[in-house]
Amino acid sequence: MTERGFETLQIHAGAQPDPATGARQTPIYQTTGYVFRDVEHAAALFDLKEVGFIYSRLTNPTVAVLQERIATLEGGTGAVCCSSGHAAQIMALFPLMQPGCNVVVSSRLYGGTITQFSQTIKRFGWTARFVDFDDTDAIAAAIDDSTRAVFCESIANPEGHLFDIPAIAKVTSKAGLPLIVDNTTATPYLCKPIEMGATLVVHSTTKYMTGNGTVTGGCIVDSGTFDWSASAKFPSLSEPEPAYHGLKFHETFGHMAYVFHGIAVGLRDLGMTMNPQAAHYTLLGLETLSLRMERHVANATRVAEWLENHPAVESVSYAGLASSPQHDLQQRLYPKGASALFCFALKDGYDACVRAVEKLELISHVANLGDSRSLIIHSASTTHRQLDEKQQVAAGAGPNVLRLSIGIETVEDIIADLEQAIS
Repeated sequence: MTERGFETLQIHAGAQPDPATGARQTPIYQTTGYVFRDVEHAAALFDLKEVGFIYSRLTNPTVAVLQERIATLEGGTGAVCCSSGHAAQIMALFPLMQPGCNVVVSSRLYGGTITQFSQTIKRFGWTARFVDFDDTDAIAAAIDDSTRAVFCESIANPEGHLFDIPAIAKVTSKAGLPLIVDNTTATPYLCKPIEMGATLVVHSTTKYMTGNGTVTGGCIVDSGTFDWSASAKFPSLSEPEPAYHGLKFHETFGHMAYVFHGIAVGLRDLGMTMNPQAAHYTLLGLETLSLRMERHVANATRVAEWLENHPAVESVSYAGLASSPQHDLQQRLYPKGASALFCFALKDGYDACVRAVEKLELISHVANLGDSRSLIIHSASTTHRQLDEKQQVAAGAGPNVLRLSIGIETVEDIIADLEQAIS
């Protein structure tokens, strides 16, 4: 279905009427195990000589449809779904890293990701090097012989900062390294990182893909274009795997090597499994993704323009504004819009932010984004509170900054609620 339009693919990709019942909607296959045809069939599945369903920690028919749909929308060769966006980040790095290796990452990231990369991955013997990704020379300088990947967000959480992915991809390609792009905030409707040179794309499907704040989930999409055997840097994919009788994933599976490894080793051993009901909810959400993103962008633009002219507001960081220093980049690489996540700063500082959050009525104080409902959070006291003030400011989450995730409500109602809260 690759020749079909985005709106068609978001509804149909990966799915067929159920062969047993004719059901048009993908069923929730709420099962842990699957009956093998015979002993030889079981052995072939466990040896990775045949593709099929073994156990739902690894594969599930409902999740499989979601994987194919997201991969299709992103223009990838395949995908692996898992339990959350944070799980997707660890899963993405797992086949690439060894103890003593590092990943070069953007300094503009979600606070939880900064903590995961600066603290948690040390327990694997991995390290992260934080760099300003607007400076491609700085990215190149941070890469050394122990670097195994480069990681950024297409649109950074919390401030909505955009990145020049093609420029970053030139650096990683020259270094012979995979570029991993978190495309959660943009979604494939607004941005196609693989077309811009990314190797892998990760998502928190919890956000815009599901769109209704009901389930958590994550996904890793592989472009299928990286040569994992070009160097000795990625032995998990290029060298014999002892758990599968010396099978070499890249030699055996070619452009699907990374995806097969993610399932056969990553999900097998890390167990970060997406449950079939979560996959079902996300499939339902994807059916309206383009419609919702259009409304999200339209509402966000209106709200940002209104905030920019409010006397209590010091600044608004939204690339969709004509006054934004990133507006030209947005028009060039993100022509359908800069999503609906952005920050604004209040002149009266930290206390004014706290008062505003507590006075809001329609807009919910929630540590999430990408919901159909408008959401707000004071990042410095919540999602980024584990960082010191210098780190908060660098991440776009300073003490006087509020993060908005604009929903699809009547935009005049969103503006009225903000007016009564910050005036």
